[in-house]
Amino acid sequence: MDFQETDEQQLLRTTVFSLASSFGHRYFEQQARSGGKADELWKALSDPGFTGVNVMEPFGGGMGMAELAAVAEETAAAGCPLLMFLVSPAICGEVIGRFGTEEQQHRYLPGIGSGSEKMAFAITEPDAGSNSHSLSTTATRTATGWKISGTKYYISGIDEASHVLVVTKTGTDPHSGRGQLTLFVVPTSAQGIDLSPIPVEVVATEKQFTVTFTNVEVDDSCRIGPEGGALRPLFMGLNPERILSAAVLVGLGRYAIDKAARYANDRVVWGVPIGAHQGIAHPLAKAKIDLEMARLMLAKAAWEFDQGLDAAESSNMAKLASADAALQAIDQAMQTHGGNGMATEYGLATIYGMARLLKVAPVSREMILNYVATHSLKLPRSY
Repeated sequence: MDFQETDEQQLLRTTVFSLASSFGHRYFEQQARSGGKADELWKALSDPGFTGVNVMEPFGGGMGMAELAAVAEETAAAGCPLLMFLVSPAICGEVIGRFGTEEQQHRYLPGIGSGSEKMAFAITEPDAGSNSHSLSTTATRTATGWKISGTKYYISGIDEASHVLVVTKTGTDPHSGRGQLTLFVVPTSAQGIDLSPIPVEVVATEKQFTVTFTNVEVDDSCRIGPEGGALRPLFMGLNPERILSAAVLVGLGRYAIDKAARYANDRVVWGVPIGAHQGIAHPLAKAKIDLEMARLMLAKAAWEFDQGLDAAESSNMAKLASADAALQAIDQAMQTHGGNGMATEYGLATIYGMARLLKVAPVSREMILNYVATHSLKLPRSY
């Protein structure tokens, strides 16, 4: 086992952190609150090729999930957590790279690899929740291709994406009664797509939307993988999403602990820095330990994925552990700051919503525990 990153990986981390820090949390918070986007930051990261490092080498990448996770982590550690990392290069880039035709790879991956285009992902529905087999968004064959109709919600950043990868139902398995799922890449400019913003109490530059598809026409070349055969690419694509969620959470935890440690060194009460008191020092030390343990599971998950191994267990564990560790780190950092922990200028309360969102999404804590119970412990299912 080698826990030392390569010189190239370490350089990637330091470069990305420096770039993101030149914008900083104040930029991120102001853009989010004003309804703006992190376009300048995204461009600064995409110009050197960092936003698509995991994409196949001919299309601008050539590295792996470990490197993309490092980019997302370091960006978040600079106070700029970007949800589009989870969606565009992680889910969409990996699914198209592994299951798309050569023509589809040449059509979509250069934009994702260079960061010049973003692709959203649409699976969640109001009445389906985590039960993907119960999706009601349908794709129906026509003489010239397909028509897609249905509603998705909590779709991140679709307003800044050129395309969206949509999970649809194209039939029903006659034996199990479960929906047969099919993936399509749909231009967001297509006629029949309607976006409705969902107001959320999260400081983020990516907005959430309800997306309605009304007889949206696409040709068969937009279908990724076989008709009715989306489960394999879908669940493979969800592992990178969990890995990148963990990376953003670890980055946010680092950001919070670093701010708390500086404050605990600088804030003097009764003649000594407050960090000298064990009531402050020990909880921060425990938060640091828990965050580093989550970071190890994140590294394992990314390594397994890059090695072509089944990364489902480690990806789920990394996501759960990182969410718990990040929230504890942020909470303790706010406690260390006292009343200042709630002040906007200290940049801690403004990241809590993002970390809390990533505890419940893109997969909830409860569904992760279900996965570990049934797959790792071989316990019977309750659903």
